[in-house]
Amino acid sequence: MTPEDLLYTKEHEWLRLADGTGTIGITDHAQKELGEVVYVELPKVGDTFDAGQTFGSVESVKAVSELFIPVSAEVVEVNPALADSPEKINEDPYGQGWMIRVRLRDKNEARGLMSARDYEEYTKEE
Repeated sequence: MTPEDLLYTKEHEWLRLADGTGTIGITDHAQKELGEVVYVELPKVGDTFDAGQTFGSVESVKAVSELFIPVSAEVVEVNPALADSPEKINEDPYGQGWMIRVRLRDKNEARGLMSARDYEEYTKEE
């Protein structure tokens, strides 16, 4: 379950690009490794990050994991549903479980991310 239209990081975040903006979440692989998600801490609209910076965290019954932004960007929207229903990350990581929407500072940064096929190979080697 690795959608072909997304880009992926080694830290198990995904990025969906559309018209200079991006939607970011964690992969199905990551949510399975975490187990049941019970809390998510996300940034505020207007926060800015450089690629690779921590933008939040996910708490599961097993552990707390940091979230790393795949591209330099400004947060333009935060998924409000996750505050009351963090389990959406487990149920639908590529749909209702999205975390933030961002405005990219440099669209070329996304070129360094993995394709679905590359990400699948990467997770097999882990």
